[in-house]
Amino acid sequence: MKLIVLGGGPAGMTAALQARELHAEVTLLESKRAGGTSVNDGPAPVRTLARAARLARDAGSWETFGLQGARPHIDLAAVLANARRVAQYAHEKKHMAEYIRSTGVELIEGVGPAHFLDQHRVQVAGGRTWQADKIIIAVGGHGRILPIPGAELALTYSDIWSLTQLPASIAVVGGAATGCQLASILEDFGCQVYLLELAPRLIPQEDEDIALALAEAFGKQRMTVITGAQTEHLEKTDSGIQLHYRKQERPASLTVGAVFFATGWPGNVDSLNLAAAGVVTERSYIPVNDHLQSNVPHIFAAGDINGQSMLVQSARYEGRIAAENAVLGPYRRFTHEIVPSGSFTDPEYASVGLTEAQARQEYDCAVAVVHYDDLLRPVADGHPDGFCKLIVDRRHRYILGAHVIGEYSVEIIQMVAACI
Repeated sequence: MKLIVLGGGPAGMTAALQARELHAEVTLLESKRAGGTSVNDGPAPVRTLARAARLARDAGSWETFGLQGARPHIDLAAVLANARRVAQYAHEKKHMAEYIRSTGVELIEGVGPAHFLDQHRVQVAGGRTWQADKIIIAVGGHGRILPIPGAELALTYSDIWSLTQLPASIAVVGGAATGCQLASILEDFGCQVYLLELAPRLIPQEDEDIALALAEAFGKQRMTVITGAQTEHLEKTDSGIQLHYRKQERPASLTVGAVFFATGWPGNVDSLNLAAAGVVTERSYIPVNDHLQSNVPHIFAAGDINGQSMLVQSARYEGRIAAENAVLGPYRRFTHEIVPSGSFTDPEYASVGLTEAQARQEYDCAVAVVHYDDLLRPVADGHPDGFCKLIVDRRHRYILGAHVIGEYSVEIIQMVAACI
């Protein structure tokens, strides 16, 4: 059986390797370089930026430990160069392209976006064409630009790599995971940050207690958090970029050196010519069933492109299931309930399973909370703020969800996820 996989990120690479293991003849088409956002400008380099930001912030607590010294100077060029070095190391260490080809997968890199000619054929720039029995679309997504006047003045998180200097003040529009992470890093680098979110609270997809704790932590820093804010337009002024927004029907504005949009992650559907294959889209995503099939049964969608979860670990899992269903027939179903997630904010937060509100809708729950300041290690380290919240089904004593904010949240949540 011949299979084409579009996109060489976590979902696409996993799908290609899994399908090849099942003895399919696989072609993997990647517009740029194998690895996708997660390696090239996602978690790998961003984690490096977050580490640099955290070191800068920790310098502010030296006196607490009896240490003397000036706050470090942020050499942005060196910080970004180190982040790129980490991304390159990830490529070289994993030998991605070499390994993929060694399995028998035909890997085609750097050919630009592929597009459909019909339900079984795809083409890249230059006219080269491939035909297959099944196709898995895993081309990822991109940062959303708000459709407002002056939007061309804004940046997205990907543009941080092209900065030559840090603006004194920055507005981040969007208070979900990406926006909070970006705002936290830039604040630690010494920028005055304004974080605007349309919803009534930050990270609205997370447990409410985590969201409130994160907002409180940001408030203790120099960051200004504005929730319930509808960004309306941007304009260039002599003193910077003026951002106009509306809060509780009242107009307001602020002027900053730069504006970053972190307002969503639509799928890369525009260049695919999906109409030629009869594949429908919905809000810039490809809707799929539990088997990850699109409305065209032999065309699957995995990863960010289907809009279900924007996590690397979810993408890999979806890629594996899509490959198995494409090669063996649709027999495996996918669920996102036990996929841990975390963010490189300061403080970190992480979660797995149901929020307390979700759990109480379906179960008789018991909720236990352990605060960091009750434990010696966080107090000794100078980071006593935070807690771990566990949600349990009283009847069956199953763990339904866990939510952590504070030091080592991302590591802690992995242990809880293994117990669910």
